[in-house]
Amino acid sequence: MRLLHTMLRVGNLQRSIDFYTQALGMTLLRTTDRPEQQYTLAFLGYGRNPEHAEIELTYNYGVDQYELGTAYGHIALGVDNAAAVCDAVRAKTATLGGSISREAGPIKGGTTVIAFITDPDGYKIELIERPEAASELQTA
Repeated sequence: MRLLHTMLRVGNLQRSIDFYTQALGMTLLRTTDRPEQQYTLAFLGYGRNPEHAEIELTYNYGVDQYELGTAYGHIALGVDNAAAVCDAVRAKTATLGGSISREAGPIKGGTTVIAFITDPDGYKIELIERPEAASELQTA
């Protein structure tokens, strides 16, 4: 088995595509519009399936906001330098939306450095510092 994608419902598809591509350095891989069913899908990632997992953004016509509930946690991305990624994302959130919701620092009771970003729809993205990871986020 292999993880293929994670689906997030978004209130403004273009705003979300801009955030994930411009702030997080993902690539828009493909879109599918289904007017008869009243939804549009956009798949983004750092590579295509099956080698890489993707994020599927789903826009349901006429729905501009969702309640995230208490069960959702976060998506995690491996990065070389969490503080540098936060700095790069911070500079873009004024125009793209989103925020840094936890600055880079060690996890409670450990040494792994993490940070959290919140996207324009309120979804959390954890940055986990892994120096061996070839992070495309730092050049975004």
